[in-house]
Amino acid sequence: MPAFEFQALDPAGREQRGVLEADSPRQVRQLLRDRQWLPVSVLEVGERRATAAGPAIESPASAFARLRRGLREPPARIGGRDLALITRQLATLVRAALPLEEALQAVAQQTDRPAAQRILTGVRARVMEGDTLATALGGFPRVFPEIYRATVGAGEQSGRLDTVLERLADYTERRDQLRQRVLGALLYPIVLTAMCVVVVAGLLTYVVPQVVAVFESGGNSLPWLTRALLAVSAFLREWGLLLLSLAALGGFAFMRWLRAKAARRRFEGLLLRLPLLGRLLRSLGAARFTRTFSILIGSAVPALEGLRIAGATVGNLPMSEAIEAAAERVREGAPIGRSLAASGLFPPLTVHLVSSGESSGRLEEMLGRAADAEERELDRLLTAFVGLLGPLLIVAMGILVLLIVFAMLQPIFEMNTLVR
Repeated sequence: MPAFEFQALDPAGREQRGVLEADSPRQVRQLLRDRQWLPVSVLEVGERRATAAGPAIESPASAFARLRRGLREPPARIGGRDLALITRQLATLVRAALPLEEALQAVAQQTDRPAAQRILTGVRARVMEGDTLATALGGFPRVFPEIYRATVGAGEQSGRLDTVLERLADYTERRDQLRQRVLGALLYPIVLTAMCVVVVAGLLTYVVPQVVAVFESGGNSLPWLTRALLAVSAFLREWGLLLLSLAALGGFAFMRWLRAKAARRRFEGLLLRLPLLGRLLRSLGAARFTRTFSILIGSAVPALEGLRIAGATVGNLPMSEAIEAAAERVREGAPIGRSLAASGLFPPLTVHLVSSGESSGRLEEMLGRAADAEERELDRLLTAFVGLLGPLLIVAMGILVLLIVFAMLQPIFEMNTLVR
C-alpha cells in the first residue's frame, strides 16, 4: 500500500501535515475529510514528490498555504547521526526476528524527525508492495547512498541483513565523526581569516580617514607611509563594493568552472601536489576508501563492485580515477594492492596493508586497520595544519595592524620633533 504525504487545514485554520497509507490520493482526501480537515495537497512519498497521475495541480488553498510558508521546502534529507541511529534501530528489530515492514513502521514511529518519518513510511510502502529493502531504498538516493543500498542488497541475498545493518550503522557513525573532525579543524582558520579581513577593512575604511583628517587640517605634509595608507583607504571606500562584487562573481565563475570534469581534475590534482595540504587530502581519501571498501568486502559485495562504489566516496577526482584504473587492472588479474600503488596517490602504508590482506586472506581486517591508521594520520596532519596556519594568520594580522597604527602615529612623532 503506497504512502502519501498530505497538507491540510483543520477547522481552526491551522496547517496540518503528515503521512497516511492508502490505495489512492482520493482515499487520503476522504480520510482527511472524515477528520473535518480541508485537503490542500496529497503527494506520494518519494524524491520527486509527484503522484502517479502526473504533477499535482495546486488549489487556491494550497497556493495560499505555500505563500504563507514562503518557498517550498527542499527534498527531505537525513543527517549522518540520524541515519546511523535509524540503521542501528532497524538492525536490532530485524535481529529480533520482527518482520521487515513492522520493523520499518516501529522505527518510523520512534523517530521524532518528520523527514525521517516520511522517508521510512515511503520505504515501508514499497516493501509491502513486494520490493526488496535495497530496491525500496533506491527511491531515496539522496538519503541512502549507493554504498548503503549495495550493502543492504548483499545482506538480503546472504541472509545476514541484521549483521550488515550493524556494520552500516558503525560505518555511518565513523564517517560522520570523520567529517565533523575535518570541519572542526578547519573552522578555526576560517573564522580567524574572516575576523582579520573585517578588522583590517574596518580600520582602513572608517578609523584611518577620521584620525588622519586631523593632521591634514593643520596643513602639514604627511609621511609617505601615511599617504600610502590614505590612498589604500580611499581606494577601498571608493571601489570596495565593486571589489566585493567582483570577488563574489569570481567565486561563482570558479565554481562553475569546476563543474567541468577536466577542470576539476586539474584543480584537485594541483591540490594533491601541495606539501601539507596534499598529504592531508591523500590521507582523507585513503581513509574514506579503505573504510568503505572494508564494509563492502565484509558484506560479501564482489571486489570489483566494491572498488567501484568505494572509489566514488573518496571525494577527489584523481584518486577516484586511480581506483577505477586499479579496478580495470584487477579485472585483468592483477592484485589490488599493486594496482593501487601504480598511481602513486595512495600512502605506502595503505598499499602494504591491502597487499598483506590479499596474501593472507584477511582483506577486510587489513582494510579496517588501514582506515584506522589513515584516520590517526589525518588527525595528526589536521593538528599540524591548524597549529601552523593559526599562528601565521595571527602574525599576518598583527603586522597589518602594526603598519596601520604606525602610519597613524608617525605624523604625531614628526610634530613632536618639530616642536623640540
